[in-house]
Amino acid sequence: MEAIDTASILARFEVIGKIKEVKPLGNGLINDTYHVITDGVETPDYVLQRINNAIFQDVDLLQHNIEVVTAHIRSKLEACGTDDIDRKVLQFIKARDGKTYYRDDTERYWRVMVYIPDSFTHEAVTPQSAHDAGKAFGQFEQMLVDVPEQLGETIPDFHNMELRMRQLREAVSNDAMGRLDEVRGIVDELECDADEMCQAERLYREGKLPKRICHCDTKVNNMLFDRNGQVLCVIDLDTVMPSFIFSDYGDFLRTGANFTSEDDPDLSRVGFNEAIFKSFTTGYLQSAGNFLTPIEIEHLPYAVALFPFMQCVRFLADYINGDTYYKIKYPTHNLDRARNQLALYRDVRKHDAMMAAFIQEQL
Repeated sequence: MEAIDTASILARFEVIGKIKEVKPLGNGLINDTYHVITDGVETPDYVLQRINNAIFQDVDLLQHNIEVVTAHIRSKLEACGTDDIDRKVLQFIKARDGKTYYRDDTERYWRVMVYIPDSFTHEAVTPQSAHDAGKAFGQFEQMLVDVPEQLGETIPDFHNMELRMRQLREAVSNDAMGRLDEVRGIVDELECDADEMCQAERLYREGKLPKRICHCDTKVNNMLFDRNGQVLCVIDLDTVMPSFIFSDYGDFLRTGANFTSEDDPDLSRVGFNEAIFKSFTTGYLQSAGNFLTPIEIEHLPYAVALFPFMQCVRFLADYINGDTYYKIKYPTHNLDRARNQLALYRDVRKHDAMMAAFIQEQL
């Protein structure tokens, strides 16, 4: 991370206590994050974070979404008489001008949160952590079903499959790097299932499928745990916005239920982990099952297939375009990613009947 004048930035916020140390926190790929350590037991530590406004271009909208969501969750916890609420919902500190962010002279954006002590993140996806994630993200959605105002999309059309297919078709039409012949078979296979995979947008236009407030970045490491392994709260709220619940359900399983990483070039290691699927689904339906509509539940297996399909489309389009979006480590990195996700998609589709039957058993 580049050197920054943290003292002058923190002075713009209504923090209390004397600052002893500021050090990097975590390994996030989007935002630069720091742990601000204060000098007394009576004063909290803080988290200072630079918002990546290259990705989240409307910072005012972004922070408004987060303010509405965290205030709503806090009110729900208070109404339930939940104890230790400050450890179970993120708390943002206002800047001197009353906003929850500050723009410095170089047009970098900053925000400050209260640091939650004795909290931990986990990276490993196990049946237990998958169950915990399903339950936590389902509860997160449940608490937000009655948010009193319409939120905006922090990344417009983030999970819009119709848009992703249009982008692939444009890449194919342009063939900017002359790579189309190499991948024609993958393109043709994707086109065979494209209409089916775009059904969410059609169902929405027909008024059959609702959009809800979703997290849209459901990973195990986007939850905080206490020392006893219990989930405290969901974190990393930048992508919280209206979406189909498929975004939270399907995208977790895309990464969590693949036996290997999304860029593993050895396709023999790619496959759909039924144990992770069952654990996550059990936890998710325990908390979300009471508000989901029949059509949402019916399409959960579709959601599991949708996200490796979508990610294959995105990786392949980027490869055809000349690797202009995703960072690559070698020339065929995006092609390996696309092949990996296509292999996962194929294996997921072999489990359609199993997934549908298992989901019905949980209801």
